Amino acid sequence: MARIMITSGPTRQYLDPVRYLTNASSGRMGAALAQSALELGHEVLVVTGPVNLDYDPRAEICEVLTTEDMLRECFTRFPDFDGAIGAAAPCDYRPRVVATQKLKKTGEPLQLELIETPDVIATLGQYKRPDQWVVGFALESEDHRFRALAKLEAKMCDLMVSNGTEAINAAENRVELLSPAGELLAQISGKKEQVAAELMAQIDRRLISGRRSHDP
Repeated sequence: MARIMITSGPTRQYLDPVRYLTNASSGRMGAALAQSALELGHEVLVVTGPVNLDYDPRAEICEVLTTEDMLRECFTRFPDFDGAIGAAAPCDYRPRVVATQKLKKTGEPLQLELIETPDVIATLGQYKRPDQWVVGFALESEDHRFRALAKLEAKMCDLMVSNGTEAINAAENRVELLSPAGELLAQISGKKEQVAAELMAQIDRRLISGRRSHDP
């Protein structure tokens, strides 16, 4: 059995007390991965942004709001886990200045200065121990495999799942599983539950059972 942390869903970056930047991530992929991992006998923590779904009650659930919240929770708890799967779609930008009061309409264009938020999976990849592993997700609108491999290297992941923008808030997904050597390990498509089951089988075989069999 392994202890697995899974990030899931979107995050929010507030412009003022009521408005925020986010995306349409539903959390379905993270929920399906958590269920598949549990069915394989693993222990699961889901660190999730705001979603309208119920996670498997056998998993521990930690609810967060912003990308910074997700990073803080994951970074704090990751040392107690064997690996992490980054299925969340954290908001990549936040306003440089967050208004303390609701922004009023003036009839004029509103200018926002946005800065990048920290990368949760890249941070975990940077600080993982030799006995830990990290699996990332790369959602791209073009050059899927090339960009996914670039992210795999930059984020120091052990595997990368590549998918397209059609996966957002959808019941189905089509993914490629890539190795650090650039090898295409699997192409999987179907309902997200089916995709998650095959992905977890691959992760279990390559990163969990495989490592355990080489332990002294």
